[in-house]
Amino acid sequence: MTVFLGIDIGTSGTRTLAVQEDGQILATATAEYGLSSPRPGWSEQDPADWWSATVRTIRRVMRSAHLKPADIGAIGLSGQMHGSVFLNRSGEVIRPAILWNDQRTASECEEIESRAGGRARLIELVANRALTGFTAPKILWLRNLEPRNFDRTVQILLPKDYVRYRLTGEFATEVSDASGTLLLDVVNRKWSQQLLEKLELRVGLLPAMYESEDVTGKVSARVAGELGLLAGTPVVGGAGDQAASAIGSGVVRRGIVSATMGTSGVIFAHSDEVQVDPAGRLHTFCHAVRGKWHVMGCVLSAGGSLQWFRNQLCEAEVRVAKRRKIDPYQVITDQAADAPAGSEGLFFLPYLTGERTPHADPSARACWIGLSLRHGKGHMARAVMEGATYAMRETLDLIRELRIPVEQIRLSGGGARSQFWRQMQADIYGQSVCTINAEEGPAYGAALLAASGAGAYRDVTEAGRAVIRVVSRTSPRKATSQVYSSAFPVYQRLYLALRDEFAAIQALLQDRPEIS
Repeated sequence: MTVFLGIDIGTSGTRTLAVQEDGQILATATAEYGLSSPRPGWSEQDPADWWSATVRTIRRVMRSAHLKPADIGAIGLSGQMHGSVFLNRSGEVIRPAILWNDQRTASECEEIESRAGGRARLIELVANRALTGFTAPKILWLRNLEPRNFDRTVQILLPKDYVRYRLTGEFATEVSDASGTLLLDVVNRKWSQQLLEKLELRVGLLPAMYESEDVTGKVSARVAGELGLLAGTPVVGGAGDQAASAIGSGVVRRGIVSATMGTSGVIFAHSDEVQVDPAGRLHTFCHAVRGKWHVMGCVLSAGGSLQWFRNQLCEAEVRVAKRRKIDPYQVITDQAADAPAGSEGLFFLPYLTGERTPHADPSARACWIGLSLRHGKGHMARAVMEGATYAMRETLDLIRELRIPVEQIRLSGGGARSQFWRQMQADIYGQSVCTINAEEGPAYGAALLAASGAGAYRDVTEAGRAVIRVVSRTSPRKATSQVYSSAFPVYQRLYLALRDEFAAIQALLQDRPEIS
């Protein structure tokens, strides 16, 4: 029996799966860790925590599934995108990794666009505009604000690629994750020498480039015993979390689109050709499918908005759920279901951590608008869910504008597990949605990439078609869709009306004197 490991280095924890060649999951394990925010808008993690979690979860799945080291055919890696790990000449981490949701680099984004010759020219070079979450601005921030650390840096890795380095001793990445650095020539699937020269960065700071199914190294003898694996076990390129999740959802051909309602919300569309939004509102990245691309948009606080609502305002609902031995989200969703579609004119803008698509505004802030004496907690909960889904529809509409076909929308994340939220998505998107038999996301996709790289399948497209199938469909309700179609343009105008005020609020926070 050949088994493949898929490892996802997430923001809140690392998840490892042991998956058979036929797609059956034999065992799973998760190890959590925290992040630090030393200043407002900053988000950092210690890469050592990723490695420790990787070791623990590999050993757990091996033990749980009663696997021998020789059973493992290959390992696939996935992980949070855009993060930056800075290593010195000895391969040691210089400072905490700066994560995807860190917002400190607004001035560096302006610097990149200026050095590139303007936003339009930057998009020509790397298919994307500069955003605070991307890796390149973090590198410039290190050079500008921590020059001594920058001078010590000889290699810069993405989170999953740091784990690859610990597994194999190799400095390597692959095209899907590298697309999110803002340093990849996405069209030609290689580092952009032109942009690196404009930014005065050495290409030697960046790792070797591979396709996602390619073998990038082998488990070293130095760590094999610690992991309970055989030295020489192949490690494939893997993928950034969004591309890996798409592989795990079977989004491997034109016409299939995924809508992932997790902490962040992502609309992801496969594309056979490079298709770029000239305004840079969408990301155009290399897909983990060899020689293909994808277009995606990211809502920074989608399911995260409902999580915030639960944590901050639903103490009573959590107590009720504990007493009834059910998930607190079920109690909250039941309350939301009692409110009518459109929440009687109440809107929620889900900008708890700024926004990426389509506004690319780190100063944007969340708010309810339209509160009246008629509104209760159920209205507020429903408005949160509707606001996150409206934000996802904005991305979906942009993809449609590029004339990328949207024949089937596959749901995943917490928003796919709730029947109420599935129906809401169908109603707001104005199109049927479906769920599939695979629910493990990036780690599952990484395991399929490992199986493909080891030769169990001809390629990852064949793997997806072999193991993934649709299990449910939800159609939009005509009357409810009409309610949302009328409300959606109002939702869109609210950001435009408040954009300058968001910037003014941010200025107030920056200018606030220290008060003891």
